[in-house]
Amino acid sequence: MTGWRLLLTRPADESAALSRFLAQNDIFSSCLPLLDIVPIAATDTMRQVIQTLDRYCAVIVVSKPAARIGLELLNQYWPQPPRIKWFSVGAATAQILQERGLDVSFPAEGDDSEALLELCVLRQAIAQPDARVLILRGEGGRELLAERLRALGASVEYLELYRRDLPQYPPAALPRQIEAERLNGLVVSSGQGFEHLHRLAGTAWPQLARLPVFVPSPRVAEMARAAGAETVVDCRGANAAALLTALREHPVPVF
Repeated sequence: MTGWRLLLTRPADESAALSRFLAQNDIFSSCLPLLDIVPIAATDTMRQVIQTLDRYCAVIVVSKPAARIGLELLNQYWPQPPRIKWFSVGAATAQILQERGLDVSFPAEGDDSEALLELCVLRQAIAQPDARVLILRGEGGRELLAERLRALGASVEYLELYRRDLPQYPPAALPRQIEAERLNGLVVSSGQGFEHLHRLAGTAWPQLARLPVFVPSPRVAEMARAAGAETVVDCRGANAAALLTALREHPVPVF
């Protein structure tokens, strides 16, 4: 395990937490956050959606930022949350919601839309007539989730709470960091995270594409392969435990 030297690209606080976890397992990592979470200023439409939250039979929260920002809005208008079904894609997001006292269901295995859609409690929630589902997310993403829910007969709406900007870095910052720290693996947590990685790599991408890329889902794996990544490892989850399992199962590359 000590042969891995990873580049972590999550937002700064998440990368720092993941780096500490990896260090406890004797894995070196270096952080270069490629996602800067920027909350979207609340609009009248956003406030109206939150104020009428009890219209929905299910609320799905797809990320930790969506949970935190969504709860800030919820606390303004609902001292006592409405009795509706709450869902999250992963355990870490669920924990944020549970700390507010919400009863949250999430997949025991897999941090992706496919795993969430297999939950019986979600299918039961949308089985009622005129079922309405609200998805709390950032700008874009989770289109498959909405498509599948609509195919099951539910009406789906989005509440977009933040955007994911690419932080400003000097030219060639990414390849220089990889070379200077002799990194041999890239870790991304989302499709937009991979897009930012690919963009920041610039003309150095053909060289970086030789490094194993650890991704959280089949969707992001497909994106990485389409961009030319030679070795793509689907961790089937964005949490630290899923990454650790993938690292243990995949051989350290030799260049």
